[in-house]
Amino acid sequence: MDKEIMKGSIDILILSLLSKRSMYGYEIAKSIKKESDDLYNMGEGTLYPALKRLEAKGYLKSYWEDTETGKRRRYYAITEEGEKILKKKLENWHILNSLITKVSREAFS
Repeated sequence: MDKEIMKGSIDILILSLLSKRSMYGYEIAKSIKKESDDLYNMGEGTLYPALKRLEAKGYLKSYWEDTETGKRRRYYAITEEGEKILKKKLENWHILNSLITKVSREAFS
């Protein structure tokens, strides 16, 4: 998968997953890999800086929870502001996707 194309989609992927439920970092990465049918594997060097950035902007909040084994995990949850931004980003993505589909169809017909 083209990394440059994926760069612009990272926020949408993370916010979309977290709009369903809270998750910890590794769980987010596993979910993205599974949902992409193993086409995209988001590494820690991409995921954690994105989570920090989204949290700093107020789109996510994080909290710590203990697991059954006593290990602590940092969970991330989308905020109300994050929901608004996700909606806006998805609207823009759909417009861009339609434009690319239209232009590429015309280019190859």
